[in-house]
Amino acid sequence: MTIHFTRIGLIGKTNDRKVAFTLQALAQYLQQRQAEILLDTGIAHLLPDTGHRVVERAELGGLCDLAIVVGGDGTLLNTARSLAESDVAVLGVNLGRLGFLVDVSPEDMTQQLDCILGGEYIEEQRTLLHATMSRGDAVLSESTALNDVIVHKRDIARMIELDTWIDGRFLNTNRSDGLIVATPTGSTAYALSGGGPILTPRLNAIALVPICPHTLSNRPIVIDDDAVIEIILHEGTLEASVSCDGQVSQPLQAGDRVRIRKHDHSLRLLHPPGHDYFTVLREKLRWSEQP
Repeated sequence: MTIHFTRIGLIGKTNDRKVAFTLQALAQYLQQRQAEILLDTGIAHLLPDTGHRVVERAELGGLCDLAIVVGGDGTLLNTARSLAESDVAVLGVNLGRLGFLVDVSPEDMTQQLDCILGGEYIEEQRTLLHATMSRGDAVLSESTALNDVIVHKRDIARMIELDTWIDGRFLNTNRSDGLIVATPTGSTAYALSGGGPILTPRLNAIALVPICPHTLSNRPIVIDDDAVIEIILHEGTLEASVSCDGQVSQPLQAGDRVRIRKHDHSLRLLHPPGHDYFTVLREKLRWSEQP
């Protein structure tokens, strides 16, 4: 059988015995399929003395045509940010809990990979966000997010106050614990817990979901994903931060601005044949269970 992907990068959650066992089985399988294997530096110690090339994450996406991520959704979120601009296809093997993004099971891994390496798979383009944090004329930091960008209070039990602008037009002033700006992928994460809508992955939209707003009429709003969102912290706001995918954080102070737009690149996320998003929702959110 012809191998559709011939150079494959392996990425995984570090310091986890289950991940090490799955990575070893995966590498052995790929060797039998005569695929070239590249190891992310973070997992090289889990596959010692194998002779596979070890590559820094920054270079990995440009050197392989498929990246396989072993872990949970958090590991894939981290991978998506680091490989965002490489246009490499990404596939997840689920060793986490929910597994909205990583949907190849270790038990069926070889059968599902037989199909995928043979060219039988479902590919989705998942929207990414790009966030720029500024103070005056200075850029504090920039980051990418697959799930969400969240402006939120930090360590004190006190609301923060935000102004939100969409494409240069004022939306509202928000007194709350914060504001979630979520992609369709992130609509089933923190935004869902905050009462936000579920957005199907192919929808060209972004959800803005307030966190515990003081005004009860302050509801989530869905906008098109070509919009540019700007969030400005009011004077007097204390102890605020912005986080991207819950993994990258930047402290903020009064007057700081967070500018969020759709990333120039999207994530190429692969699924096994037969993948159905609504089936995933039913299973992960337990919609079909009777009380």
